[in-house]
Amino acid sequence: MNSEDSAPMPAPGHVPLWNIANILTASRLVMVPLFVLFMFLDHPAWRFAAFAVFVVAAVTDRVDGELARRRNLVTDFGKVADPIADKALTGSALIVLSMLGELWWWVTIAILVRELGITLLRFAVIRYGVIPASRGGKLKTVLQVVAIAIYLFPLPEPLHFLAHVAMAAALAVTLWTGGDYVFQAVRLRGDRRRGTSSG
Repeated sequence: MNSEDSAPMPAPGHVPLWNIANILTASRLVMVPLFVLFMFLDHPAWRFAAFAVFVVAAVTDRVDGELARRRNLVTDFGKVADPIADKALTGSALIVLSMLGELWWWVTIAILVRELGITLLRFAVIRYGVIPASRGGKLKTVLQVVAIAIYLFPLPEPLHFLAHVAMAAALAVTLWTGGDYVFQAVRLRGDRRRGTSSG
């Protein structure tokens, strides 16, 4: 029997705050300023270090969610901190790349405005219901991470186009899913209003 399968599950309502999933989330928050520091240190070795920190942080984003669900470690802290850590990592990477002149500012602004806008939209319609994360939203996150990782890795000049292609795909899916979430929010609000008026 797998040791993970035999590990005791905490009882509902008795999940410790500092469980493994939340520790990974907190470590990702700590890695963000470390990543930014490495990006501004002027030596190729630090660029590799920044790339490594970004990849490790991105992996923890996947792992902590899986652990929280499989081991019943979901907490209010995790629900709030996990998306904050996720957006802090990708957002800081996009801003730093633009500050270094490696990524167009309009791309960074478009992605950040979309992320902030959808987050605010979710809060605005929370009284009508929850907009669930879609497969497109998960694909968006994966494409953003992959595109940023390619930008961070010091590729030779002839291969720089790979980063641009990956970011173009990430941007397209980011904007498309943003529009889909807006449509869902409008439909959710309309359905609830019609249900209320008919009741």
